[in-house]
Amino acid sequence: MSVRTSDANTKIKRLISVAAIKKYLTDKKKVYSLDLISGWSCPFAKECLSKVHIIDGKRKLKDGPDTQFRCFSASQEVQYTGVYNKRKANYDTLKAAGSSDDMEILINKALPKNAGVLRWHVGGDFFNQHYFNAAISTAKHNPNVLFYAYTKSLNYWINRFNDIPNNFVLTASRGGRLDNLIDKHSLREAIVTGYETEEQRNEAIASGAINPLPSAESLGLDIDHDDSHAADPSKVHESFALLIHGPQPAGSDAGKAVKKLKGKGSYGK
Repeated sequence: MSVRTSDANTKIKRLISVAAIKKYLTDKKKVYSLDLISGWSCPFAKECLSKVHIIDGKRKLKDGPDTQFRCFSASQEVQYTGVYNKRKANYDTLKAAGSSDDMEILINKALPKNAGVLRWHVGGDFFNQHYFNAAISTAKHNPNVLFYAYTKSLNYWINRFNDIPNNFVLTASRGGRLDNLIDKHSLREAIVTGYETEEQRNEAIASGAINPLPSAESLGLDIDHDDSHAADPSKVHESFALLIHGPQPAGSDAGKAVKKLKGKGSYGK
């Protein structure tokens, strides 16, 4: 069995224009991601929890009990068979490997020779400590590659807090079951927002939104539209906002926010 990386999507291809990241993308090196099945590999997801279930041979998307906005990558998996199969196979293979050493072997075999930047998980998250440890070891053994990740698996990060190499850039993804660790350990975080300005949010409330997501303006955070903030090693202590993205339940507050943004935004992960 093996795991497979994915080519960069349109969003993260833009990283080549970021000054602090360019050095990792010289000599025709490229940006890749390593993705897992959404929800099933996300043990601490809460506000964005969505999973694809197989029901009567068909893929069906189900939101979690506390979901406030639907995971965009889970929506991809219910729509595209190839995406679902690849991410599920990656998750199953890594989970079956068991040990950190065996996981690292699989990851290193999958890492393309021309990889300059690798995002852990356009879909999925670090599902156990062994896997997170394998990610650390992979970064240490590939110092010329920049690795970055959003994660709600904050306990695994804290357990290795002083052992993260400089080429592994982490962002705590607020909205999970371990948010208390963000404040306790002053972690750099990303917060999914529904609006750029407070004026837009107030308009949504006037239009019937009951519990709308906050605006980036009210949080005092810059919006990362293209992962340039998330991946930049020089900004590891600077939190930022992400605009909600992707299909949302019809009539939901999150759906109204997406409609208001009219196609702007970044991946809500």
